[in-house]
Amino acid sequence: MTGRPVVLAADAAGLDRAADLLRAGGLVAFPTETVYGLGADATNGAAVAAIYAAKGRPSFNPLIVHVADLAAAERLGVMDARARALAARFWPGPLTLVLPLRPEAGISPLVTAGLGSVAVRVPAHPVARALLAGGGLALAAPSANPSGRISPTTAAHVREGLAGRIDAVIDGGPSAVGVESTIVGLDGAAMLLRPGGIAAEEIAQVLGAPLARPAPGAETGAGAETGAAGRPTAPGQLLSHYAPRGQVRLGALRALPGEVMVGFGAIDGAFNLSPSGDLAEAAANLFAVLHRLDAMGAEAICVAPIPDRGLGRAINDRLRRAAAPRDPHPRPGA
Repeated sequence: MTGRPVVLAADAAGLDRAADLLRAGGLVAFPTETVYGLGADATNGAAVAAIYAAKGRPSFNPLIVHVADLAAAERLGVMDARARALAARFWPGPLTLVLPLRPEAGISPLVTAGLGSVAVRVPAHPVARALLAGGGLALAAPSANPSGRISPTTAAHVREGLAGRIDAVIDGGPSAVGVESTIVGLDGAAMLLRPGGIAAEEIAQVLGAPLARPAPGAETGAGAETGAAGRPTAPGQLLSHYAPRGQVRLGALRALPGEVMVGFGAIDGAFNLSPSGDLAEAAANLFAVLHRLDAMGAEAICVAPIPDRGLGRAINDRLRRAAAPRDPHPRPGA
C-alpha cells in the first residue's frame, strides 16, 4: 500500500467494494457514531496482524469486534441477563461489552490479545451497520489512527494519519458522538473499564446497581485498568493515549505564555469545546479540536476544566491520557 488510501463513497457501490477488500484480507476504515474505526476481518489472523502493524499498536492491547446485531454478538461471547439488558437498552450504540469468549467463536487470538474474553459492539452509524450486515462481517476495529495519537472523526483525519498503511476509507461524514464507546466488563462483576459515549449512571440504572471500578494502582504505561503483568483487559487503557504532538496542561483558567488555550463554557480560548457548556457538544468537538491544534503546530496546549459528570468523565479520561507523560524510548511497534 502506497500513498493515501482510496476514498469510497458511502453508497451501495462503495460498501460492496469495501466488503470485497475486507474479505480479501484488506484494511478499510469506516465511520461509526463514535470515531472512525480501522476494520479487518476478525477471523483472518493476517488481516488482524496488519491492523497492529498499520497503527503501530502493541499486540497485547485487545481489539473491539464490531458486529451487525445481537445474534452475531452472541456467537462470539457468552451473554448473561445483564448483557442482554444492556444490549436491549443501548445497542445499536456507543457501548462495548467485554464478555467471556466462546471457544467456537472462530476469531483470531490476536483480536483478544490471548485473553479469555472478547470486546463486542453493535454500532449505530447507518454506514457501519450497512457494511456489517451487507457483508456478513465481524470486524476487528480499533480507532483508525496511529497508536496513541488523536482519534479520527472524519475521513480526512484517517487519510492524513494512515497514509500508505491501509487500503481504503469510507467517507460517511463527521462522527456525531466524538469520543469512543463506553466499555463495560461482564466477565465477572460489572465493571466500568473505559468511560465513553454512554454515561456510567445510565448503565447503572439498567443494571440496578453501580458499576465497579478498577482498583487504583501503579500505572505501568498500560494504565491502572489492567490485568496480569500490566496488560490491558480492554481497549483504550494505555496511560498515554489520544495525544496531540504538543504537551497538554489540564484544568487551566488562563493560558500561560506560549500556550494555546482550549476553552469550555465561559472560559474561552483560541478554541472552545462548547461555548454553552454542553458536554455532548464538547465530546463531539474534542478530537477535531486536537487535530486542528496539530495542524497549526501547537507545542503547548492548555485546556479549561471540564465537569467530571456524565459525558464529562469520558472527555476528562481522554484528556488525562493526552496529557500523560510519554515514553521517550517506546518499544518497537508501541
